[in-house]
Amino acid sequence: MREESLSRNIDWVTVGLYALFVSAGWLNIFAVVYNPDPEVHQNIFDLSLNSGKQLLWITVAFFSIISIFAIDYKIFSTLSYIFYFIFLLVLIATIVIGTEVNGSRSWIGIGDFRIQPAEFAKFATALALSNFLSNKQLKWNRGTIAIVGGMILCPMMLIILQKETGGALAFLAFVLVLYREGLSGWFLIVGVWFVGLFILTILLGVTTMIYVLLGITFLSIVILVLLNSSFKFRTALRGIMIRFGICLISIGFVFSVNFIIYHVLKPHQRNRVLVLFDSTLDLKGKGYQINQSKIAIGSGGFFGKGFLDGTQTKFDFVPEQSTDFIFCTIGEEHGWFGSVLLIGLYAYFLVRIVNIAERQKDKFARMYGYCVAAIIFFNFMVNIGMTIGLFPIIGIPLPFFSYGGSSMISFTIILFVFLKLDAHRKQILAH
Repeated sequence: MREESLSRNIDWVTVGLYALFVSAGWLNIFAVVYNPDPEVHQNIFDLSLNSGKQLLWITVAFFSIISIFAIDYKIFSTLSYIFYFIFLLVLIATIVIGTEVNGSRSWIGIGDFRIQPAEFAKFATALALSNFLSNKQLKWNRGTIAIVGGMILCPMMLIILQKETGGALAFLAFVLVLYREGLSGWFLIVGVWFVGLFILTILLGVTTMIYVLLGITFLSIVILVLLNSSFKFRTALRGIMIRFGICLISIGFVFSVNFIIYHVLKPHQRNRVLVLFDSTLDLKGKGYQINQSKIAIGSGGFFGKGFLDGTQTKFDFVPEQSTDFIFCTIGEEHGWFGSVLLIGLYAYFLVRIVNIAERQKDKFARMYGYCVAAIIFFNFMVNIGMTIGLFPIIGIPLPFFSYGGSSMISFTIILFVFLKLDAHRKQILAH
């Protein structure tokens, strides 16, 4: 494909949104490190500041984009499994030789810089999963589910061994992709059921939950009998046994939740979970960050305090504000209006990626597009949820916005490989 033809087929609206997110993120990172003292002369390009370092990563990301569009598009599907296994080996190596940061051995030091392989493993997993799911003979059976589950769980378990739980949970986003290809909705229903049991067990306690489950089971049996009075004895008995079975499994899960929280998790991990449901439990400890985050966002009002004028930001009340809590800066300095605008732009960005994925005639490109949308959606949802207290603090960056080289480069690669495939969609179809 000639250069002019390639440039004409690139989705420039998506590229523009990417550039907007990156630029806005860079400015807000500077807002976090900005010192209002008139005697301190700061420059956004200063390499001693996070804003200057982020500009370096943005530059590396830009050259990554050029490299992606320079290579043959067929390499991503052809070498997808090789990429996957290479990054599994890198994750294993990270456990052994990785640099420990904040209790997590998930970084590899290269000179003065650190790279987090887990971020790039998402890209490799997306390629491999898309290649497997694009098989025309694919049928959803136990074998297929086992293979797909293994492809997702292998990097997850290796990242958990690095003590990087947040990075591991990000791989759950790939589960959303499977429903596009016909995975039964019962898996989602079961997942929602157990998530609900987890939350209610923490809020109500084990004893109350047992009574609730027994009551639901009894009520469902009564409804079964009343609505199906013509059932044969064996059919009715089977329905009753299924309901008792579900009840017993659920009760077992409730006991396991209580046991894990109070006997398996370390105190700081347990506090992170409990603070999610009551942020007043540890205002000077684990509850401090989420409470300060809410104060910062709420203090912005409707239109915010203005760029570089956030007081919560300036006085470092919110820890990790350049990285995981960058959304606090938006809320404080740009208010409700700026926050809603950012969320709206991300929503449009995600919808556009899904629409681009749907126009792909090649199944590999389509599945990869859905992987891109799922990864960005999961990180976006959890990151903002953390800052407003909807999710526990698990260290998930806001795509293209948060400070960090690994996340910036990996998200850029993930997105632009898809845009590369989309730009070549006519060629792919011809082959």
